[in-house]
Amino acid sequence: MKRLDDIALVAQVAVFHNTRAFDQLVKKYQSPVRRFFLHQTCGDGPLSDDLAQDTFLKAYTSLTSFRGLSSFSTWLYRIAYNVFYDYIRSRKETDDLDARQVDAQCSTQQKDVGQEMDIYRALSMLKEIERTCITLFYLDDQSIEKIADITGCPAGTVKSHLSRAKQKLATYLKQNGYDGKR
Repeated sequence: MKRLDDIALVAQVAVFHNTRAFDQLVKKYQSPVRRFFLHQTCGDGPLSDDLAQDTFLKAYTSLTSFRGLSSFSTWLYRIAYNVFYDYIRSRKETDDLDARQVDAQCSTQQKDVGQEMDIYRALSMLKEIERTCITLFYLDDQSIEKIADITGCPAGTVKSHLSRAKQKLATYLKQNGYDGKR
């Protein structure tokens, strides 16, 4: 039923230019999209808000390209994924930094304020694609197939990224006092 509701709202926006229908889609998906960006940016709230706004702007302007081959949420997450990687690429060009340095910079700009920051620091140690897969799977509760659609990677590659990311996170967290003996 959720998929039909989304498609009905998309149709109202695409055919009748009903902005209220798009507002309903934004209200429904703004928290998950912002949370996705919050994890990708290692807790940078203002940047997450900016990227989420870009995502919804791009979704609105290209809504007529939505074909319904996947769910609206998968299509929207794919736009969000592309917005994030466009941001990373633009940072590389302007700062002449590679993505790992951007991640390291992201983690050092934040103050150490407990467990949440430890998680963001651990996430910042991952490659972007590993962080994307791990956050979509464990924090956003997306299926392997949906993550494959969002990232454009085969399902087996998504599983490999998840496995490597879990191992890296476990190692990092154990080294920083989270040994699971609580």
